[in-house]
Amino acid sequence: MELRAIPAGTPKMAYSLAVHGGAGSRSHALTDAEAAEYHAGLRRALVAGQRVLSAGGPALEAVTSAVIELENDPLFNAGRGAALTSSGSAELDSSVMAGDGRAGAVAASRFARNPVLAARAVMEQTRHVLIVSPSSDRIAEWGLETVEPDYFVTPARVEQLHRLQDAATSGPRHGTVGAVARDVTGHLAAATSTGGIANQAVGRVGDTPVIGAGTFARDGVVAVSCTGQGEAFMRGVVAHDIAARIRYQGVGVEEAVRRTFSEELSGAQATGGVIAVDATGRTLLGFNSTDMFRGYLEDGSAVTLV
Repeated sequence: MELRAIPAGTPKMAYSLAVHGGAGSRSHALTDAEAAEYHAGLRRALVAGQRVLSAGGPALEAVTSAVIELENDPLFNAGRGAALTSSGSAELDSSVMAGDGRAGAVAASRFARNPVLAARAVMEQTRHVLIVSPSSDRIAEWGLETVEPDYFVTPARVEQLHRLQDAATSGPRHGTVGAVARDVTGHLAAATSTGGIANQAVGRVGDTPVIGAGTFARDGVVAVSCTGQGEAFMRGVVAHDIAARIRYQGVGVEEAVRRTFSEELSGAQATGGVIAVDATGRTLLGFNSTDMFRGYLEDGSAVTLV
């Protein structure tokens, strides 16, 4: 398993931010041009989040801003350019959680241009935590931009779907975006968004919109966003398991991630990755898959790895 820990920032930069663009196995080695595009996409997300944090803004706004950038980039499996179901449609999942316990999520979203904003709306404008397939009218009532479902479909994803259907299989069980942050007041937040698995069954929902499985945040403990084989992450309640080890066992974020992957995912032969930031601002990026698109802030600068 690859783990990278980044110490908490200095008093001059008393905030932390990390993003991921999905973990898994690539179908081919990236060309220099492709790698440059992924670096640029991750950097845009980090810049968007840092803009909020450097101005003293809340962690929740920072992770939302970062994920919006990734949803808008068709390179990543979230928002426009997301993986398609077996019917050729996009069913998008997203969740957000603030360290004070507030949370919101949507599953099988089809009309919100940015599913992460729909998840925020569930948290801030309803008394619920998870809403499945919110209608276009409801998205508009929340004051969000609506789009027709075809907006999310790109030629590359259609080609991928046809290739998988010809082979009678589903796509790689990876491909999610997420962000975690600690703001200058010490509050934590996490956000995650995905299109799921290419050629998945209509109505299938993974770990991303399940609070505690794909996303979790608790002030004073940790914020976590996951990517990987959703069913295994749900069974292992991976995001919450990491938080519980820190909170109740008193271990550091690096050891918590290592133990959770060893005990909850290895036996299931599941792969994926996590990003996390703890109460001190220490940031951890870890994965047991062959690779993970990821980035973080270090001394005020954006660092991206593909």
